[in-house]
This record gives sequence, C-alpha cells and structure tokens, in this order.
Amino acid sequence: MARLDYLLYLVRRLIAMSVNTNISTPNFHFLQQQVAEGNKQAFREIFDTLFTNLTKFSFSFVQSKEASTEIVDEIFIQLWTKRQSIVQINDLRVYLYTATKNASLNYLTKRAKQIQLEPYDNLEVQIADGAATPEQILISKELMQQIKQAIDALPPRCKLIFKLIREDGLKYAEVASILNLSIKTIENQMVIAISKIKEAVKGSLDVQNPKIYLKK
Repeated sequence: MARLDYLLYLVRRLIAMSVNTNISTPNFHFLQQQVAEGNKQAFREIFDTLFTNLTKFSFSFVQSKEASTEIVDEIFIQLWTKRQSIVQINDLRVYLYTATKNASLNYLTKRAKQIQLEPYDNLEVQIADGAATPEQILISKELMQQIKQAIDALPPRCKLIFKLIREDGLKYAEVASILNLSIKTIENQMVIAISKIKEAVKGSLDVQNPKIYLKK
C-alpha cells in the first residue's frame, strides 16, 4: 500500500510539473467595477488573462483557430458593449467559459443534434506545455514525454476536464457549471485521468529506489 501511495504522490507531482501551474488570477470583482465605469485598461487585463484559454476551449469544439478566435472576440465585444451590467456577473470566469461553450456549439449548428447528445466525446483538447523548472531538469525527458503522451491519450471529455482544472486553474464546481455536469462526474473524471497517467508512467519509476528527486 505504501508503494502505491508513494507512486501516486510522484505522479501527482510530475503532472503538476508537466502542465502550466503558474496561474495568476486577478481580482475580477474589482476589475468588473472598473470596466462598468468605462476603464479600458481593466477590460484589457481581463482580456489578456482569459483570451488564450478561452480560444483553446472554443477550439476543442469548433476545430478551427480562426473560428475560435472570432467566437471569443465576439464574446468580449459583447462584454464591453454591455459593460454597465458586468458587475451583475457573480463569477466572470464561469460566465465567459459558459458563453464560449454556448457560442461554439451554436457555431456547429449543422451537427447540433449530435453535439447535444454527446457534446464532449468528439473533442480535440489542446494541452499547453509548461515552462521548464529546476525540478523538471532532474526528470528524464523520456519520463516527461510519457506523461505528455498519457495526457494526450486521455478520453476527450476526461482530457477537457483535466485541462480546465490543471491548466486553466478552474475549480471542480466551476468546471461542473461550465460543462453542465455534476461535481461528482468531474471528480470521477479526474480520478480516471490520474489513474491512467499513473498507469502509463509507473514502469519508469523505481519506487524502492527512486531516481527522481523532488523538493519538499
């Protein structure tokens, strides 16, 4: 049991190092108040913070960089146009992710019936490569590649949820709200993701005499 627990600990640390975990979240409530008063700089900060992740999220649905960019651009245009009501939005990140999802699904009107039945089962989710850290340098490139391949091999819905939580920094409840799923489903999908990644890399980890050194 101790071996499995230690292996799971290593896998979780390695996953944290293999994706972008340097997530800085601004004070959205303060920025919303500034935007409502017409502050363009505050609006720009919201845009710069969320635009890239929202376009990646949209791309998961529409499979077109041009379309996903246009979709998110339009969402931000509408947000600025209706800026006086922005303070009424309780959770801006959830609001924008949900708006992006809905706009992306609307873009796919020709496949609407299929999308409504299985909206997250035919997605190509992009996982960003995290910046190199001193810890990563101590890990073999082969092992990091195995983790990346394991993430890429996750089932589409599972990978989408993993990306939103691990890369975009959203909470379980926020992802559940955005995707219209239960929190239990989100939890189960994360368990599946961790389990599959652990299975993929466990052969490369010597638990009795680990070759990977991690900071405490």
